[in-house]
Amino acid sequence: MTGRGRNGRRLRAAAAVAGLVAGLAGCGIRSTEVPTDYGAAPSRVPCVTSGSGGLASQSGSGVPVEIFLVCGARLVTVDRTVQLRTDKATTDRVRIAQALLDELAAPASEAEKQAGFTTDVRGGVTASGPRGGDPAQALRLSTRPEELSAFALAQIVCTLADNNASADNREVVMGGPSDSPLRSYECTPEVRARPGSEAPPARTVE
Repeated sequence: MTGRGRNGRRLRAAAAVAGLVAGLAGCGIRSTEVPTDYGAAPSRVPCVTSGSGGLASQSGSGVPVEIFLVCGARLVTVDRTVQLRTDKATTDRVRIAQALLDELAAPASEAEKQAGFTTDVRGGVTASGPRGGDPAQALRLSTRPEELSAFALAQIVCTLADNNASADNREVVMGGPSDSPLRSYECTPEVRARPGSEAPPARTVE
């Protein structure tokens, strides 16, 4: 084929491409050199452990619970097994709440770390029952809830509510030590999806 023939074919191909682009523009479709944005890319963090993985599950018998850990900037449930203290001076509800707080503060297992799980709850937070004048379902924490980080507060609220350490399955009534105000906190789907920016809805309990 002569050079003139090859050049003619290239010109015709270029014209065809130009016509296709013009046709797309005329139909209201904007040409682009990058893929169309169909939303945020899925997280590469699996947020799923292989096997049991939990720390307390390795300890044998106990009470099965679910706790909320942070994974991919959202709250995800993890199965654990907790050992309840045999402290007759406290109620079962307070003992369960304390066991859950301890479990939230425990370091993630190696399997959980590899799956992307972390916790923002620090050790040393203790739970006690209602003070004089408090509702019967109230929990008092050694740290004021408003002093907790956004992730830690969301983890505690959702974990306590999910395990019925609260008055019902969606809310938990709690406050700090002494006479700090009590609030009823709710674990919502929005809180579980965006715990860093979506605070648990709360109302003051008189």
